[in-house]
Amino acid sequence: MAWVYLGIAGILEVVWAFAMKQSEGFTKPMATVVTVVGMIASVWFLSMAMRVLPLGTAYVIWTGIGAIGAFVLGIAFLGESADPLRLIAAALIIGGLLLLKFATPH
Repeated sequence: MAWVYLGIAGILEVVWAFAMKQSEGFTKPMATVVTVVGMIASVWFLSMAMRVLPLGTAYVIWTGIGAIGAFVLGIAFLGESADPLRLIAAALIIGGLLLLKFATPH
C-alpha cells in the first residue's frame, strides 16, 4: 500500500504544480485553492508512504514523479520545449527513479 500512497502523492504533486502555474502568482482564486489543497493532500499521502518506505526512496520518487509529470504537462499543455537534450535529461530521471524502486526491498 505504501507504493500506492507514494504514487498518489506524486500525482497530487503534479496537480498542485500545474495549478500553481495556472494561478498566475496566486491571483486566480480557484487555481490557488487547488494548489493549496493539492499540496496538503500530496504531503499527507507522502507521510503515509513514509511509514513503510525509507525516507530517501520515498522523497526522491515523490519529487521525481512531480518533476517528470510537470515536465510532461509543460510540453503537452503549455508549449514548453521538447528538444532532445531535455528529453534525455527526463529519461535519466526516470531511469534513476526505476533504479531506486527496484533497489528498495518493500
